[in-house]
Amino acid sequence: MRQQNLCPYLLGFAIAGLASSQTGAIPALETIVTRMGEARAENRAKLRPYKVTREYKLFGREKHKPKSEVVADLSFVPPNVKKFTITGTSGAGGLGERIVRQMLEGEATAVEQYGSTDVSAANYNFKFVREEEVNGQRCYMLDLAPKRNDKNLLRGSIWVDARTFMLHRFDGEPAKGPSWWLKEPHIAFYYGDVSGMWLQTGSESRANVRIFGPYTMVSHDIRYQVD
Repeated sequence: MRQQNLCPYLLGFAIAGLASSQTGAIPALETIVTRMGEARAENRAKLRPYKVTREYKLFGREKHKPKSEVVADLSFVPPNVKKFTITGTSGAGGLGERIVRQMLEGEATAVEQYGSTDVSAANYNFKFVREEEVNGQRCYMLDLAPKRNDKNLLRGSIWVDARTFMLHRFDGEPAKGPSWWLKEPHIAFYYGDVSGMWLQTGSESRANVRIFGPYTMVSHDIRYQVD
């Protein structure tokens, strides 16, 4: 992990956060938000170029049988370049591929405009809810309220690791509806460690599409190549 020269004020936050993790006490909301920002900055400093193969499955009313399956290769070059190629698709007359392409174009834009979509005090108001366990890890659950009406911001909840202050999950709905065609859109992102980098490793998006009914898109990463 890259070492940083913290001023005494931030060092005090770091020590307080470490003590709270050891004793089980819950730190103040401001401390959690500050430690989140520090953890994300450290993680961004550790990012290396990588490639990932990701699988997407589109489900309709039948939850057990996908209507479409899509495979994509993504490449990331720090700090803000993400490109993708659709390498395989099947079913649903190309609908799955169109949806995946839009999702990946949105990811590329979010990487380029990181500051405007980051889970930070610049973009969100936070509220502590409770402690919960996620994948065996003690987490702080926080509610998020976007500070502006933006389709790239989510109104929902995050689960913050009580030890590392990295996100395990981000779950919510767009602050601004993405399309007249979509009703009740809901998105969940999942995160994990990949060769020492904390990355998004999966997602689940669902919405009611006018005329056509409910759809769910589930993705998960199946292979990484880290340079």
